[in-house]
This record gives sequence, structure tokens and C-alpha cells, in this order.
Amino acid sequence: MPHLGIDILFEGMNLERLFAGLWVTIRIALISVGLSMVLGTLIGIVATSRNILIKIICKFYLECVRIIPIIVWLFVFYYGFARAFGVSWSGELTGIIVFTVWGSAEMSDLVRAAVTSLPAHQRQSALALGLNRYQIYIYIIIPQALRRLIPSAINLITRMIKTTPLVALITVVEVLKIGQQIIEYNVLTNPLAAFWIYGFVFLLYFIICYPISLASKKLEQRWQ
Repeated sequence: MPHLGIDILFEGMNLERLFAGLWVTIRIALISVGLSMVLGTLIGIVATSRNILIKIICKFYLECVRIIPIIVWLFVFYYGFARAFGVSWSGELTGIIVFTVWGSAEMSDLVRAAVTSLPAHQRQSALALGLNRYQIYIYIIIPQALRRLIPSAINLITRMIKTTPLVALITVVEVLKIGQQIIEYNVLTNPLAAFWIYGFVFLLYFIICYPISLASKKLEQRWQ
């Protein structure tokens, strides 16, 4: 087995370091996803308002996040805000903020689309029955919108998890960054280091994301 180069995974503390980096990745993703789901849902509901000013603000927020690459947002928050306002944010906190901003924008658009796709007569019927606006959302709109929203929301979650390696560019030592460090250290003694390290990182991401994708398909099948 040693001549294949796979032993690099078990040398010293390499395996332990990779799992420690994976926990950093998971921590950033979990916090960002949790905040994005809550904030994005609230913003999405607000975006369905008939108020033109509110619509313009929500649209502007969404387009800014979509047009500007995430890596630019990371640099702006980590380097730009630090100098402009004299704040000192860790790379991990910056990553959570940026991914939350991005995830909330994407989630808000999914919620807005799910809510506005429901037939208008359902709201009118609910009003005729004496339900107020909040009761209509709780008992009629949200349960139906949730079924249409879940598959797209889970897809967004996997995208956020897969995008977290970008935080390595703002000094966060996550699983991919640790993998690169191990490869650079062993590049001369183990030519296949990149194959085994990146292959292992690929496996870790697959183990995290595949169950989420599988859960999405099962929910979709159950609700059809």
C-alpha cells in the first residue's frame, strides 16, 4: 500500500488535521445555512409586498448579491470594512457573514417565487372566510409554499456547503486549505499526494452533501 501513496493520509496527524478542517467547514456552513433559511424566509415574505419601494429594495439586494462574485464580497468584508471602519473580524466570522448575506438573498427569491406561484383565489377565499393576513400565511400559504420550496432550498444548502472553500482565501484554515498544505509539504517525496488528498476531500464533501440531496428527492416523491 505505501508505494501507492495512500499512506500520506495516515502519516503524522494528517488525518486528524483534515477532520479538524472539515469541522471548520461544517461549522461555517451550518451557521450560515441556519441564518440564511430564517432571514431569507422573512425577506422573501416581505418581497411579496405590493409596496413598490419595498420591492425595489429587495430586488436591488438580490441583484447585488447575484452580480458580484462571492469572493469579492469576502474581500470587501474582510479587508475593506476592516480598514474603513477599524473593525477586526476573523476570517471565519467574515465567511459566516458573507455566506449568510448570499444565502439569505437566494433563499428570499425562492420564498418569493413559491409564495407568488400560489393561485390568487386561495387568498380571496380565505379572506371571504374571515381569516386575517397572518392566518392566511400560517394556515394556507406557508404549508403549500413549503412543498414547492423544499427541493430548491436543499439545493441551495448543498451549494453553500460546496462554496465554503472560498474562505481559505481570507486566511481560514478549512479542510481544502489543510489538504493543500499537506500536498505542498509532501510534493517531492510523494508524487501522488494530490490524488489521495483531494480524493479524500472529495469523499468528505460527498458524504456531507449526498444525504442532503437524497433527503430532497425523498421529500419530493412523498409530496407528489
